[in-house]
Amino acid sequence: MVIKSVNLETVCGITSKLPDNTRMEVAFAGKSNVGKSSLINALMNRKAYARTSQQPGKTQTINFYNINDAMYFVDLPGYGYAKVSKEVKEKWGKMIDGYLKGSKVLRIVFLLVDIRHEPGQNDVDMYRWCLEYGFNPIVIATKSDKISRGQLTRQVSVIRKKLDCVEGTPIIPFSALNKSGREEIWEYIEDSLCCFNEEAE
Repeated sequence: MVIKSVNLETVCGITSKLPDNTRMEVAFAGKSNVGKSSLINALMNRKAYARTSQQPGKTQTINFYNINDAMYFVDLPGYGYAKVSKEVKEKWGKMIDGYLKGSKVLRIVFLLVDIRHEPGQNDVDMYRWCLEYGFNPIVIATKSDKISRGQLTRQVSVIRKKLDCVEGTPIIPFSALNKSGREEIWEYIEDSLCCFNEEAE
């Protein structure tokens, strides 16, 4: 897809009401510092539109990016950051829960995990959470440039086993550095957008 326009249209905090969007939404979930902002920037063809930070726990809101007036990328708060208080973690959990439960136009959830490590309990919980709400997440294994090509297959197997993925679940290795995996991710988005628009007609 050619990205003609990107607009950070809505930022929802703990007490904000979610927007009543009519265009398709694509959500990005993952623990703090897993590379969500870097992935979103790569997909939008923007260098630093979604704010990236070396400091985990930076995204504390739900950010809605209007893409080409055709759909929304929804950046969910990063979870699992140890230095955040239990109270804040619970609030983030409620925000994510409220969004997954409340959005009428969410069609894809991308769950990001770091390809170098076995998914943690937070990742497993998030994956199960999505399934409970009727979404079968597409797993993005970020930072794939950090490991050798020979390790890729093994690490993807580790992720699949730990998350206990539903059969047929895609796991896409992605690198923000060399953009590998970007086109494959866009294929899933465009296919869903076509189906969504057909439903709406």
